[in-house]
Amino acid sequence: MSALPPITVSTLDCDRLYALLDKLPADAFPDAAALEAELGRATVLEQADMPADVVTMHSTTRFLMTPSNKEFELTLCFPHEIDGTTGKVSVTAPVGSALLGLSVGQSIDWPAPGGHEVKVKILSVSR
Repeated sequence: MSALPPITVSTLDCDRLYALLDKLPADAFPDAAALEAELGRATVLEQADMPADVVTMHSTTRFLMTPSNKEFELTLCFPHEIDGTTGKVSVTAPVGSALLGLSVGQSIDWPAPGGHEVKVKILSVSR
């Protein structure tokens, strides 16, 4: 795994995500430690100071995933907001945790189900 890129998270998202981590049972979110580690290393800014090109909760992100070289466009959501409609990804999903806090042009290697890794590269962010 390569060095982790710097990430930025808003105080609002940080507070909500720590609250989520506290209330979710461990068996409901096996990758909780990875999300908690991401929050712990993030630069935390006030919502008003967040750069527009950073992936936040409820932002829509276009990204490239390798080794499949597939492009996706998803909105980062809390688990209770996943309602079966397409275009959403939970922050508790491996790719959701990987997206949080990255900015356009950044990429991160992230553990994927099945024991392999994927690389996620941010192409665009909109709110």
